[in-house]
Amino acid sequence: MAIRRRKIQAVVQDLLATHKVTEAPVPVERIAKAQGARIFYKALEDDLSGFIYRENQQSVIGVNTHHAPVRQAFTIAHELGHLLLHDQDHEQLHVDHVHDFSIRLRSGVSSEGIDESEMEANLFAAELLMPSAFLARDLKNRQLLDDRGVITLAKKYGVSTQALLIRLSSLGYIRE
Repeated sequence: MAIRRRKIQAVVQDLLATHKVTEAPVPVERIAKAQGARIFYKALEDDLSGFIYRENQQSVIGVNTHHAPVRQAFTIAHELGHLLLHDQDHEQLHVDHVHDFSIRLRSGVSSEGIDESEMEANLFAAELLMPSAFLARDLKNRQLLDDRGVITLAKKYGVSTQALLIRLSSLGYIRE
């Protein structure tokens, strides 16, 4: 299975349109709840960023309160990606660890960073929190994006500067 970039972009665009989100920050918690997920905030082990638990038609997204709010938002978006993109028959409980968002309880392959469902959930989270259309609009009249500009943009989108830099690089706005 290849990463389904177009599908992810279409799902995110539909979510943004349905929830009438036209600018950053994207209200990811509100969107997740509207999609039927209950959000559960709890102090978890430090290397545990979050999880999704599904049973029948009920879904719970767990978020580690020890992590920064920007990390919590990314975790919610990432787990929402699993909820919307991946079949619940695949696994009932999915746990994501801080190290690389790719450790699954039932898979040794996922810890190698080649697990496609993890890559899709990360792409979904990046696209939801930092929609390419929003970034294009915000960067349209900028000649140069210096450190201060990156920090300002990260705050606007409610993401870490690291997440924003990765997103800008993947979209071709900056080079590593």
